Amino acid sequence: MTNNENQHTENEYRSRINKTFDYIEANIEKTFTLEELAKEANFSKFHFNRIFKALVGETPFQFILRIRLEKAAALISMNTKESISDVAFKCGFTDLSIFSRNFKNYFKKSASQYKKENSNLSQADSNNLQTENAASMYFCSELQTIKWRTNMKLNKSVEVKELPKITVAYIRHIGPYKGDAKLFGKLWGKLCTWAGSRDLMKQPDLKFLTIYHDDPKITDKEKLRISVCMSVPEDTKVGGEFGKMEIEGGKYVIARFALNGNEFMEAWDWVYGQWLPTSGYQPDDRPCFELYPEEPKDGKFLVDICVPIKPM
Repeated sequence: MTNNENQHTENEYRSRINKTFDYIEANIEKTFTLEELAKEANFSKFHFNRIFKALVGETPFQFILRIRLEKAAALISMNTKESISDVAFKCGFTDLSIFSRNFKNYFKKSASQYKKENSNLSQADSNNLQTENAASMYFCSELQTIKWRTNMKLNKSVEVKELPKITVAYIRHIGPYKGDAKLFGKLWGKLCTWAGSRDLMKQPDLKFLTIYHDDPKITDKEKLRISVCMSVPEDTKVGGEFGKMEIEGGKYVIARFALNGNEFMEAWDWVYGQWLPTSGYQPDDRPCFELYPEEPKDGKFLVDICVPIKPM
């Protein structure tokens, strides 16, 4: 088998595993069977478990347990008014005692202790808001919407609005990514080359975005997942290392920033640590993402940080 054939086979395997990732995340609250997951990946159930572990480093059910626990930790951190049992059930645990035991084994502390510690941190963040970074609400009569004024030096605007469902094609990376401009350049280069050969770069209202599937403050950096995406028609055919999924529509806070390559984390921290605690909203369960309204200029990125939200 030639190197090209080997690469094609590996890409096809990863594409099928990515489909399984997407299926698990979209149905995290339900109970899965090995047969069901193998069918989603189009592998025989007799080989799926071994293939998944070889490519991911975990068995399917180790992966599901970790994703559920990390999602629960994120929800406990962000939605301090939601009960631990509600969070556990939302993340697919049908037995609270099993959730509690697994949570303590993974995070080395109970869920209630984790909630208390993060609640204290959130309160401290809220109490320590600096005047120069604070945001004040106002009604925009021209657009008939609520916006926020802010003196945060990197921020250009903040508004809450309904976004429609978006179908995207993606290429996915698993592992560290913070500050790795070469990695992002490689991923965007591959995606745009693939799209250009299919005339997908000529679409009206073309969108480019990056989805962050995991919280970098919770998930080990070697297991972090990001998807570099572009909007595509619903009937677009994908294959190999390129996948397709839908980003659910709904209410989002959209915070626009002008950033250098090393300022992205500061912008995200401002949205979560300063805007959200004073906004009257809390994060919803859908993925958050970065949307890029225009191409970078002179090393400066115009970025919309989009976080799904719901009322407190």
